[in-house]
Amino acid sequence: MKALIFLELFLLPPAAHGKVYERCELAAAMKRLGLASIPGYTLGDWVCTAKYESNFNTDAINYNRSTDYGILQINSRWWCKDGKTPRAKNACKIQCRGDAMKDITAAINCAKRIVRDPQGMNAWYVFNHLKVGVMVKECRIRLSLLKESHIKTEKLLST
Repeated sequence: MKALIFLELFLLPPAAHGKVYERCELAAAMKRLGLASIPGYTLGDWVCTAKYESNFNTDAINYNRSTDYGILQINSRWWCKDGKTPRAKNACKIQCRGDAMKDITAAINCAKRIVRDPQGMNAWYVFNHLKVGVMVKECRIRLSLLKESHIKTEKLLST
């Protein structure tokens, strides 16, 4: 058993392991990948969702009736393919496991697809239970970046 742990920790390439982002590092990556410019949502919404869904961990997995994967907990019933969820839709046309979730680009592109649906960010259970914007305010991201989000900027500034 100890030999297996040694092999996993020291001999597998770094890409084989996920990444746990720092809050501001993730905010910058999400902004760069376009999440700050989605009408109706702020960068704070996305960062808080990642915090409460995965604790910023690209390897996070949550098992329920289906399985949620990655930093934004993309669901295997509707959005990604894990090969074990019956009648999965795979609307984002991505794999749930492996490199697709370790590199947050695929998860973020899928999130952009998810919010185009009528339920928007309500697809994430935690979305309605967040203190919007707090996680990003502390990152010293310029207000001009936040203004791209169209709503909740005033709320962010008053907290």
